[in-house]
Amino acid sequence: MSTKSVVYPWYKKEDTDAFFALLQNNLANFVLIAVTMLGMGFPSSIVLGKVIPGAAVAVIAGNLYYAYSANRLAKKENRTDVTALSYGISTPVMFVFLFGILGPALAITGDHELAWKIGVAAALISGFIEVAVSFTGNWVRHNLPRAALLGALAGVALTFVAGEMLFHTFSVPVVGLVALAIIIVGIIGKVSMPFRIPTSLFAIIIGTLLAFLLGYQSISDFTNAFEHIGFYPFLPSITFFEGFTYLFGALVGLFAVLIPISLYNAVETMNNVDAMAAEGDSYDVRECQAVDGMGTVIGAFFGGLFPTTVYIATVGSKKMGAGRGYSILNALVFAVLALTGAVAVLSALIPMAAIAPILVFVGISMVATSFSSNEKKYYPAVAIAMLPYLGNYMMTRFNNAAPEVVAGISEGIVPLGQGAMFTAIILGAVTVCIIDKDFIKASIFSVIAAFLSFIGLMHSPSLTFNAAPDFMLGYLLIAVFFVYLHFANKPNQQINEHEKKNAA
Repeated sequence: MSTKSVVYPWYKKEDTDAFFALLQNNLANFVLIAVTMLGMGFPSSIVLGKVIPGAAVAVIAGNLYYAYSANRLAKKENRTDVTALSYGISTPVMFVFLFGILGPALAITGDHELAWKIGVAAALISGFIEVAVSFTGNWVRHNLPRAALLGALAGVALTFVAGEMLFHTFSVPVVGLVALAIIIVGIIGKVSMPFRIPTSLFAIIIGTLLAFLLGYQSISDFTNAFEHIGFYPFLPSITFFEGFTYLFGALVGLFAVLIPISLYNAVETMNNVDAMAAEGDSYDVRECQAVDGMGTVIGAFFGGLFPTTVYIATVGSKKMGAGRGYSILNALVFAVLALTGAVAVLSALIPMAAIAPILVFVGISMVATSFSSNEKKYYPAVAIAMLPYLGNYMMTRFNNAAPEVVAGISEGIVPLGQGAMFTAIILGAVTVCIIDKDFIKASIFSVIAAFLSFIGLMHSPSLTFNAAPDFMLGYLLIAVFFVYLHFANKPNQQINEHEKKNAA
């Protein structure tokens, strides 16, 4: 007997809330890019004419592909509740590219156009690195405990998403608190908004009106932004070839930043895909890493210089009941925004305090999922995996001044934050192994941590041999300790197994 196939909708009501969540996430990054690069002296012809359109091409390509991927999964599993993966520029990686790649390139060359070309070349290489990593994605996913992966992801969600956005919410309390209350009532409390307006849209409308009425936003700010309106076509170029000559020459030291941040981006994609698997939508992590890498490569061919990734916001979109429509609409809207230069206008119109509460919800949803999708006994592993991102958040926000600024708090903040994703996963995995009494596996993870510390992927500002010797020694010592525990507890394990057999 044949089973009737379901009709997976192109767009549904729930896609609207998810669209605004994804739109503002990407829009916030685009605005930050524009403001930062213009502040660094890059001309608008490069920022609005090359970088923003290039980044938009990557976002468009990825969103459309993940909408296709969601449709494929819906047909395969014959269900309509599949949510397309959210996609855009990785926020932590974006900051690293701005201040760790583009900044040094500009300082050394003193030429804004050349620095941009070097950044494009770096993005191209970063994309190819993630494509290469995709061949091992599923193996890594199956051999790393879920509690460790989701705990590391929850650390990002708590600090860079929920925490950061809550700060913005409270920066203008009259606007932010009202918008936050609307989000909590509408999305968490499941209460319909007036005239059945989607919750996210209602929060943005009310927040924006309050900002203008109370004087937090001015009409002049809005009208001045129209100076940037124009036509900025998507034009491919091969300018990265000139960037390569410097990246593999005088600026070869930038690879010490480029390689670890590219690996981080691949792990971030893996974590976010795993989070969606916990919610019921299981995508192929290898395919997603390859798509994210190729999205970055495509963007670089059009002048973009920021790696892309699957967003943790997907979990929030899943809880909103979104399908594929929000992803398609996001691609279409960003095509218009990039082609017209309207990013500047929207950033002047909508206050951050009005849209930040949406991401607060997304962040807390991710933290909640990290716990609820694991057994209760693994909660300590999830919690400890979250902690390295406290250090990472502090050092990232203080930028290069971090060692001096945070020294009075603790000397451990900066090394804890360096390579936080790897540290979080290792600590979480070791804790899971200890809970399961698998001390040999805990020892293996400790040796891996020692190696990563030795080459500078953890607890070090750059790639180099013997980068963090104290940490390397510490991890090796606990590896030996775990081996000892394995043999010391072996008789007890044999007795327990014997008792279980007799009971059976």
